[in-house]
Amino acid sequence: MVIILCQPQNRPSGHQPWRNGLRRRGGTELSDTAIDIFGACNQLDIGVIMNEHSFMSVTAARRTPALAERADKADKRDAILRAAIETFAARGFFNAQVADVARGAGVAAGTVYLYFRGKDDLLISIFERTMKEAIAAGRDSVAARTGPLDRLREIAKLHLERLGRDRALAVVFQVELRQSTKFMERYSSTYLREYLGIIRDIIAEGQAKGAFRKQINPTLAAKVLFGALDEMATNWILSRRKYSLPAESDAVVDLFVGGLGK
Repeated sequence: MVIILCQPQNRPSGHQPWRNGLRRRGGTELSDTAIDIFGACNQLDIGVIMNEHSFMSVTAARRTPALAERADKADKRDAILRAAIETFAARGFFNAQVADVARGAGVAAGTVYLYFRGKDDLLISIFERTMKEAIAAGRDSVAARTGPLDRLREIAKLHLERLGRDRALAVVFQVELRQSTKFMERYSSTYLREYLGIIRDIIAEGQAKGAFRKQINPTLAAKVLFGALDEMATNWILSRRKYSLPAESDAVVDLFVGGLGK
């Protein structure tokens, strides 16, 4: 056990020969943290008794708040994004203010700017997070299915389920996100391309296996299927009729694969 008794001593500023003497006490080598603590009480003219457990508690106290702070920041960021989705869906993106989002999240308006640069950044972040989730879920679902037709059905179901369980998110994606050319350019050139690539690869695989016609351009076909699903989601949020959006997925894929021919 290491016990240090700090006694008040007057030493010239910058003169710290005691640091070397404290390197080892009781057969135990002390850390710089321990030495700094001893030095601090020496300068403050106080007496303190400490052992190795005192230094362990100092280290733990420094680490635990850091982890808690990171978790708290992540929770607060998610709460702000959720409030932004609800606010943009209810008021419209151009009519909404950052203060409205802050109020919905239960934080001060200035807090929003600690996590996002502004209203545009909020909309972009909603899009990016949702598309990342959609791409990850799409890849996982494809890996879990064997046939190209089953994979297309799964992709279509996931697409409509994601929007069908969150009407506010569907409104932001289908309406608010598309009212700005800037957002549409970003929407088309980044994550959407990767998302369409998943559908395209399924179609190309089906062509290679003889399940789909080879003369069809798989990229064009992927856009057609996405467009059909996209329109189904838009119609769902605009319709006064209450119905399950995911329940329409099989009919969309059947029409896409079989066409209108007999």
